[in-house]
Amino acid sequence: MTTLGTPLSPKATRVMLLGSGELGKEVLIALQRLGVETIAVDRYENAPGQQVAHHARTITMSDPAQLKALIEAERPHLVVPEIEAIATPMLEQLEAAGAVTVIPTARAARLTMDREGIRRLAAETLGLPTSPYKFCDSLAELQAAIDAGIGYPCIVKPVMSSSGKGQSKIDGPADVQKAWDYAMAGGRVSHGRVIVEGFIDFDYEITQLTVRAKGASGETDTHFCEPIGHVQVSGDYVESWQPMAMKPAAIEKSRQIAKAVTDNLGGLGLFGVELFVKGEQVWFSEVSPRPHDTGLVTLCTQHQSEFELHARAILGLPVDTSLRNPGASAVIYGGVEAQGIVFDGVDEALRVPGTDLRLFGKPESFVKRRMGVALARASDTDTARANAKLAASKVKPRQA
Repeated sequence: MTTLGTPLSPKATRVMLLGSGELGKEVLIALQRLGVETIAVDRYENAPGQQVAHHARTITMSDPAQLKALIEAERPHLVVPEIEAIATPMLEQLEAAGAVTVIPTARAARLTMDREGIRRLAAETLGLPTSPYKFCDSLAELQAAIDAGIGYPCIVKPVMSSSGKGQSKIDGPADVQKAWDYAMAGGRVSHGRVIVEGFIDFDYEITQLTVRAKGASGETDTHFCEPIGHVQVSGDYVESWQPMAMKPAAIEKSRQIAKAVTDNLGGLGLFGVELFVKGEQVWFSEVSPRPHDTGLVTLCTQHQSEFELHARAILGLPVDTSLRNPGASAVIYGGVEAQGIVFDGVDEALRVPGTDLRLFGKPESFVKRRMGVALARASDTDTARANAKLAASKVKPRQA
């Protein structure tokens, strides 16, 4: 039996999120609906999640001393990493000492915080199909890896980044220097290491949301959401829809791969497993041990969104991954470099049938910063995608 306390009382169930952007904000809201006391941590003040949490804390999460001091001062029951740039070795130390429970586990946080750990686990330990790849520590190594067999076209990514930052496609020798420089600028931590991947001629890519949750008798069960299709530009998601139409054999392979990876990572919670698909062939790409940006669509498609699923699973509660209706999401970019922007056209956007909006409340806008998302439900994904994009186009961020 799971017992939950009352917020701001001696018996409160306390959960700390490390990273409090738009995804963390939705997790915090889901936790609060279950009476959990929440602590939102981020590297800058007034992050979206900090605006709704019981407590807001601002530290450099990649600094082991700062992270340790905060966890020891706040004494949360659960620590939930929501971004990659965290001092995960310190989380492992604290977990090993019994000081805290890390979601899903400190090891999973460490392995997935950079592309090297998770790619080596998937390809070399678990033997799952992936694109050909090499890790490179210099421009010369990158060029040598391409020349030695990776070939053109190929994809270069920093070993640690988020939302496609620093990722680019190389079509020929003239692009190599530019791709290296872009990866160095886009990584969460500048340590001069990239992964270069051979290009897979896939039909489409999906996110297979996978949930590890406690069953009635205490065992850990694996649950799958309907597959999410998405479009990325320069590695950054711009629209997603659910369900993605797939051949039954491809769905089965996707779930086998997702289960193999998440079984190895262990713990409880929701994982976003990214996969490439061509016909009935499926390749593993990446995994995040937390809600996924493409999964924002579940706010309008599922009985329990990915954020509710994550909150329930980490608390040891039952989950329901069933689909309510088809739907889609489309990103709203900042469009301007400014602080405290305003949004015109919100009323016009919400007049599009079956739509909703999430404006994240980020204090600073950049041209390509994700500032919100339009959601649309419909009887089919084609209609939902068209309506989501139409609604997003009507929202006009501008400098106040």
